[in-house]
This record gives sequence, C-alpha cells and structure tokens, in this order.
Amino acid sequence: MKAVRERCVLKIAIASDHAGFHLKNHLRDILRKDGYEVEDLGADGTDSSDYPDYAVLVARAVSRGEADRGVLICGTGVGMSLAANRVPGVRAAAVSEPVTARLSREHNDANIVCIGERIVGPEMALDIVRTFLSTGFSQGERHIRRISKIASLDPS
Repeated sequence: MKAVRERCVLKIAIASDHAGFHLKNHLRDILRKDGYEVEDLGADGTDSSDYPDYAVLVARAVSRGEADRGVLICGTGVGMSLAANRVPGVRAAAVSEPVTARLSREHNDANIVCIGERIVGPEMALDIVRTFLSTGFSQGERHIRRISKIASLDPS
C-alpha cells in the first residue's frame, strides 16, 4: 500500500498512553514501512500516563496542519477521542473495526482515529488504520452541511 496523496506523502501523528504503548509502536513501525511519514509523540513506555496529555499533542498537530491525520491509542480508544475532540478543527472517531473507519472518513471527514489496545488485536488495528488512511472524504453536500454544523457548535 502506497501512502501518497496528490503526490505528497501523508504525515501521520501518532501517540498513546501507557495502555496503548505496544500497539502504537507496532502500528508506527508498519506505517513507516508502508511509506507514511510518522511522527511519534509518545508515550515512551508503559509507566502510567494520562491519555489527555498525548491526545492534545496529536490533536494540535492535526488542527495546525502539522500532520495530515492522527492515530491515538489508549485502552479503549474512548478517552483519547473525548480529549482530542476538545481541540477545534479535530474530528476524532473511536473505531473498533474497518467499516466504521471507512465511514468516519467518507461521511464525517474524521481526521484522527482512536483505537483501544484492550479492545482490538494488532491485525484488526492495522486494518482499521490502513482503511482510515486510504479512505477519502466523499464531499457529499449533506456531509459537508453536517460537518459545518459540528464546526459551528458553541462550546459554552
């Protein structure tokens, strides 16, 4: 699988907390072999850590355009998605199988995928991430309208 988008290699920001450390490293290494430019933003081990600290690093990198897409891994994927979605411009989806990964890109233009190491195995996680990274946004009018509504929600 070649990681090319409009003649540019996709840059992926990836991070995990302690509960997703092993899966993060597994995915990082394979994505690099697949040809993606991957920036590992931590964690650097299995000592207890807080998922919001890593979610915000990836979310900000995606929001600022420093990365094209993000991958976050924690125990379930839920905590990472909750934290990442607090950053404006981020649409993070907690995903546990490839169909939702595809639809989160096609319909929601999700820019970060969140996976739980305690929920899915390494091969399923790889299928999820590859599907997420290779799927484009459908550009459908109804999807654009809904994403615009999400972006305009007042957080107060």
